[in-house]
Amino acid sequence: MNEKDALEPEVKHKKRAIEAASFIVIGFGLAQVIRLAGNIVLTRLLVPEIFGILTIARVFFVGIALFSDIGLEPSIIRSERAGDPSFLNTAWTMQIIRNVILAIIAALLGRPASLIYKEPSLAILIPVIGLMNIPDGFRSTSLVLMDRELNQEKITLIELAVQVVSLVCMIVAAYFMRNVWALLIGEFVGMLLRIVWSHLLNASRPNRLVLERAAVKEILSFGKWILVSTALTFLASQSDRFILGKLFSMRWFGVYGVAVTLAELPKQIIGRLNSKVIYPLISKYAHLSHEELREKMSKPRWPLLLAIAAILSCFACFGDFFIYLLYDERYRAAAWMLPILVFGMWPLILLSTNEGCLLAIGKPKYSAMGNLAKFVFMIVALPLANKLGGEFGAILVIAANDIPSYIILNVGLVKERLSFLKQDAWLTLILIAITAVLLGLRMLIGIGMPGQMPQFLHLLH
Repeated sequence: MNEKDALEPEVKHKKRAIEAASFIVIGFGLAQVIRLAGNIVLTRLLVPEIFGILTIARVFFVGIALFSDIGLEPSIIRSERAGDPSFLNTAWTMQIIRNVILAIIAALLGRPASLIYKEPSLAILIPVIGLMNIPDGFRSTSLVLMDRELNQEKITLIELAVQVVSLVCMIVAAYFMRNVWALLIGEFVGMLLRIVWSHLLNASRPNRLVLERAAVKEILSFGKWILVSTALTFLASQSDRFILGKLFSMRWFGVYGVAVTLAELPKQIIGRLNSKVIYPLISKYAHLSHEELREKMSKPRWPLLLAIAAILSCFACFGDFFIYLLYDERYRAAAWMLPILVFGMWPLILLSTNEGCLLAIGKPKYSAMGNLAKFVFMIVALPLANKLGGEFGAILVIAANDIPSYIILNVGLVKERLSFLKQDAWLTLILIAITAVLLGLRMLIGIGMPGQMPQFLHLLH
């Protein structure tokens, strides 16, 4: 094989990765515009308490889901048997079984959750969310295979269509019902549409109920660390919802939900790029030496994170205008929370672009250990910070909660000769420099620091 032939697959992978990333970024941008428009309408129709109650119910169900995550989708993406119908059908069958078990556990947890948070509606909400999730287990494996092949064009179109239909249903239901069930109706309709669409894509080779012993063994062998890691991911990433939901009123918690939803937009785009592009791409390079793998990821990582740093700085310095302009006075407190939470996303964004290296080489234990460190930090520091500094102290701790996991994962990356610490340091300095310039500009034109409502906006209100 000559050098040109050897390079051709790599060039093809890079081209696909760029195309996939482009579709994800464009799709994400459109999705957020749709989501923001819908969120503004819904906050006019529904009181903050409804969003707070639903957030708590979702946290419980997400917790159940992550505590039972055996990595079905990552297993398909990295497996050499991804084209084998027996393997795919086994994964699909395991997915159905898992979702039924989740619904049963959700039914059992509803009543205890309602007693813990003194919110009777949780006793019904959590079991209903569990029942709604059963059909999602029948979603075809065609979508995962499209992720594996970096084919994001169709997936992006599907997700946007599902989002629009779901949102329209939510708004119509909210207009007539004015309660939490309107939001669930919209989500359920969107989920059913995604399931049907996934099977239309797989019509020539539909999924069947199969449990092949070898496939089950392969999935569970890889999935044992995924199970530990995702369980700890839940404890680490959702502990703020659990603790704040108990410490503060549902009204305040609903306001925090608005702030954190906006603050997590940069994390979400990096998360999608990581799961849909970076991890599938790394999996194709997993056979290389660690030094070569690091080199492959270092070059595209630099411009990607440079762009994210610029976006993060702009959003942190001027994102409070979204709150002032788009939400009524009931949600005004979200404006001072937003910049703090946005900057807190930076360590997680750095990790999201290199954590896949450890998964691809079969070392998910570092992710599990990192999430454990983050969870311990949260359960110790958050109640203490709230006691000493009230709401402001609690938000500061939440913003800093990814630092422990960043440290742990970088220990693993250094040991495996996959460290990007030098690159991270330079990018962080650039983030600080851009932020300093933007804050100086904000002060120069007389609109104060982020979280301080300018006088001209007072006049508009």
